[in-house]
Amino acid sequence: MKFRVERDLLADAVAWTARALPNRPPMPVLGGLLLTVEDSSLSVAGFDYEVSAQVTLAVHAVSSGRSLVSGRLLADITRSLPPHPVEIAVDGPQLSLRCGNATFTLPTMPVEDYPSLPDMPTTAGTVRADAFATAVGQVAVAAGRDDTLPMLTGVRMEIDGERITLAATDRYRLAVRTLTWKPEGPGSSAAVLVPARTLQEAAKTLVGGADDVTIALSGSGAGEGLIGFAAVDRRLTTRLLDAQFPSYQSLWPVEFTGTGELPVGAFVEAAKRVSLLADRGTPVRLQFETGGVTLTAGGDDSGRAEERVEVVYDGEPMTIAFNPTFLLDGVTSITGDTARIALTTPLKPAVLSAGGGTAGADDAAGGVPDYRYLVQPVRMPG
Repeated sequence: MKFRVERDLLADAVAWTARALPNRPPMPVLGGLLLTVEDSSLSVAGFDYEVSAQVTLAVHAVSSGRSLVSGRLLADITRSLPPHPVEIAVDGPQLSLRCGNATFTLPTMPVEDYPSLPDMPTTAGTVRADAFATAVGQVAVAAGRDDTLPMLTGVRMEIDGERITLAATDRYRLAVRTLTWKPEGPGSSAAVLVPARTLQEAAKTLVGGADDVTIALSGSGAGEGLIGFAAVDRRLTTRLLDAQFPSYQSLWPVEFTGTGELPVGAFVEAAKRVSLLADRGTPVRLQFETGGVTLTAGGDDSGRAEERVEVVYDGEPMTIAFNPTFLLDGVTSITGDTARIALTTPLKPAVLSAGGGTAGADDAAGGVPDYRYLVQPVRMPG
């Protein structure tokens, strides 16, 4: 195998694929990247039996072949190369890389020990790349990080005709986003649980230069198949989670005692400043009243912070407390300039959504916001 390729193209392809590799591979070969040259194209691929990532790019090929090398090491090398074309050749158990005056020689691993890459599942439809990235970012922030509760580490993807609903929860907050897409066929319907980390990676890294992202599904349910994402010259697949996502539709409050319109920029900056005095695990208190909200944190013994933000508030005065990280995650996920917070009581969840007059605040199917973020308050002393 021998070929020449532009440095930036190679570095980008290797870096993207290497991100999908496990930090501690159970077998050395699973920490490798498979380089395959055929005709005038190079495939850079990684697979650990759960997640696969593959990039295809054009190269000037002298001879075809396959080689397996350390993914992390190759990513570090290609990222630091000078701005010159890269020449790569494989000779027996070694891969040589030359770029300008720099030369590297890397040991290869046995290609025959590497698992076969999974085929891309059946295409289910396409979605706008920018809308998909925004929606996943809004929802995945609420996914759990505890691997002992796998049902909370995923994002539930519900497909119903031309609509996709994404939902995630870690028991303390719940984020739900609905968006439209173009299904491959009429009457499409499915509900799967996708690992949140992989979904975030797909959403963030597939959008560059792509107008649409193709979503592909196989299997009849969670744990029985794969989900794949593809855009331009990149594709990523991951095994679905075999877990039951919690029923969440009944969690939404149906009546509210107060609503406030928060200026996102001013409120976020104030909350960040005040939360500097919120020790780990202590909340930020919000006192809503006509014309404004007062944010406070800390106490007389440990220091105290207070700041008032002008808001349009309708309802009885209320003081409620939140974990500052959970609160900021919800407010910063709002894409407009104004966020609406709907309150029930100081001990029941509040709901954040886009504020009045914000594009996309209401869904065309009946006034339900296309993005909602439910956050559980923290009980205040006394």
